[in-house]
Amino acid sequence: MMHHTLATMLMLALGGAGLIPGPAYAACEGVPPEQRLQNTAPQDIGRSLDRIQEDGWIEFALYEDFRPWSWEEAGKARGIDVEIARLIAESLGVEPRFRLVQSGETLDADLLNYVYKGATVGGHVSNVMMHVPYDVDYACRFDQVVFTGQYATERLAIAYDLATYPEKGPTAPVFRYDPVGVENDSISDFFLTSVAHGATADKVHRYKTTLAAMEALSGGEINAVMGPRAELDAGLAEGKAVHEPAFLGLARSKWTLGVGISFQHRPLAYAVDDAIAAGLEDGRIAAIFAEYGVTFQPPVR
Repeated sequence: MMHHTLATMLMLALGGAGLIPGPAYAACEGVPPEQRLQNTAPQDIGRSLDRIQEDGWIEFALYEDFRPWSWEEAGKARGIDVEIARLIAESLGVEPRFRLVQSGETLDADLLNYVYKGATVGGHVSNVMMHVPYDVDYACRFDQVVFTGQYATERLAIAYDLATYPEKGPTAPVFRYDPVGVENDSISDFFLTSVAHGATADKVHRYKTTLAAMEALSGGEINAVMGPRAELDAGLAEGKAVHEPAFLGLARSKWTLGVGISFQHRPLAYAVDDAIAAGLEDGRIAAIFAEYGVTFQPPVR
């Protein structure tokens, strides 16, 4: 499963409900402890804030091959999430280490493998996992993960060819007739194939990644691409534009990005959240997005 389908995972986990912020105590009232996914015997795992500062380094788990968020280039980690991780490490006064990981079949599995337990064979947890979608109802299902450090809002958008749509950007109903690209098995894929009860099905072209769809748009194979705004911005070529129309019938077209940290390390979670809050306030996080040519939308915190 591709990386940005983390949003799809979140949508499916919540039955397609909209992202409605609310107080955690209210949202968690109907979730008794025995129904939470990881209600298992406690075990010591990961490293405390004191240990991290004593050792002088912190490890971040980031998704691999996930431009513009995180990828490896010439042996070095690059991307927006990488730079935000550097900002966190600098605030803690330690060296950042980056672990590029594969996206699993579900967000639940990623949290288990990289945050609170570790993979069954040769696995270990990282101190902080970047790019974790935040939703208060989803967070209530977890006893062993702290969801914190909200640093951006990601949202769906449409990239399009200006010559094809010179007056205004296209909206979903247009793709009953015009070819459009999506990442396979993504929210955009599900949404566009459901528009007009499948009338768009033969016009929806599926690609391995949103970036691959953007390359097809540049090559004239399709007229538009629907996907997460950051990935569209990262692949935008001359003569193309991006807009964010209303997606009627789509339960959620935006989601908050934050981090995941083991529940055993609350002081670390507080310190990471403070670092991100400072980076938002003084403009450093907005500057990171600008450096990568990506439109920044602050999170709801």
